[in-house]
Amino acid sequence: MERNVNKVEIAGIVGSEPKITTMESGASIVRFPVATNEVFKLKDGSFREETSWHSISAWSSKTLPDFSKIKKGMFVEVIGRLKYFKYKTKDGDDRFSTEIVALKISLPETNH
Repeated sequence: MERNVNKVEIAGIVGSEPKITTMESGASIVRFPVATNEVFKLKDGSFREETSWHSISAWSSKTLPDFSKIKKGMFVEVIGRLKYFKYKTKDGDDRFSTEIVALKISLPETNH
C-alpha cells in the first residue's frame, strides 16, 4: 500500500521578530521567516554560499514552545508540512506562495 507523506524538516536562523496573532477563540498563530544556508563548490574550485528563506507558520498547541520565546537571530529546528497558496493581486494577477506549517519547533534552550 502506498503512503503519501508531506513532511519537511529545516534548521536555520529566525530572520525577523515573529508576528503572533491571537484569535477570538484564544488560539494563537505565529509567523516568521527562517534562513538556511548551503555551500556549493564551483567549477573553478571556489565556494559560494546560498541563502534560502522559508516562511513558517504554527498554531498554538501543547507540543509547541511558547511563541514569545522565538526571537530574531535564534537558531531553530522546524518539522512540519508544506502548504501552497494561490491568490490574486490587486491587478488581478495570480501569485503563488509556499509556507511550512510547523508541527514541531525546537528552540536551543527547550530542545522540544
